[in-house]
Amino acid sequence: MDTYNINKTGTGWALTKQGSARPSKTAETKEAIVELAKEFLSDKTASLRIHSMDGRIQEERTYPHKADPTRSPG
Repeated sequence: MDTYNINKTGTGWALTKQGSARPSKTAETKEAIVELAKEFLSDKTASLRIHSMDGRIQEERTYPHKADPTRSPG
């Protein structure tokens, strides 16, 4: 499973695959990059870490949702 991060940049927000230097997507606002990430990751099996402006992980999501290990019983 690939891991992607949403981080604040000097010019807005970026969606970047972990280990990659180049962003997969960029946007001016956090809300916009989260929407772009949903679309971009909809056909991938991936983990998404959404960071706050100070760099801390604010939220983690799994795509598709059925791949989320916390949703499995037991």
